[in-house]
Amino acid sequence: MQDSAPAVGDKKITVLGVGNILLKDEGVGVRVVERLKEAYSFPENVTLMDGGTAGLDLLPFIEGMDHIIVVDTVKTSDPPGSIFRFTPEDIDVKVPYKTSLHQIGMVEVFALADALGKKIGQVVILGIQPEDISGWGLDLTDTIEAKVPRLMELVTGELEALGVKCTKYLSAKA
Repeated sequence: MQDSAPAVGDKKITVLGVGNILLKDEGVGVRVVERLKEAYSFPENVTLMDGGTAGLDLLPFIEGMDHIIVVDTVKTSDPPGSIFRFTPEDIDVKVPYKTSLHQIGMVEVFALADALGKKIGQVVILGIQPEDISGWGLDLTDTIEAKVPRLMELVTGELEALGVKCTKYLSAKA
C-alpha cells in the first residue's frame, strides 16, 4: 500500500522569518512574519515563526515539516530591494569553516539537516537584497520597508499554491 500525500489541512507548514532585527534591513524576515501575523489568520497547520538568528537551533522546529517558507536577506550584487525566490537545491552549498554556529545561514542549516538525515520537506526561500545592515537600528530602510508588502504577497502566494487559505483581517494594512 502506498503512502498518499497529506491532505492540505494535514500538511505541516512553517513560515520562518530570520535575521537580526538590531541591524536594520537584516531583520526584514522577522518583520515580514510580524506583519503577516497582524494582517492575516491562517489555519492551524500553518506556523509563523520568528527564527531570529537561531541558526542550527531551528532544526527541532523545522524537522518534520512538509513545507517551509523562509524570508531572509540575501547578499548579491543586485540593487537593494531586489527580491529572489529559490530553493536550497538551486545553490551548490558548501559549509565553510565558521568561528561560531551563529554565523551559519539558513541554506547551510538545510544542508546540514540533510547531511544529518533530518526529515525536512520542501523549502522555498524568499530573499531580498538589503540596503543597510552595517549599523545598529531597529527600523528597515525606506527601500526595504517599501518591499515588505510585496514579500507578504509572495508568502501568501506560496501558501495559496499549497492550498492554504490566507484570510486577511478587515482592519489590516499590508
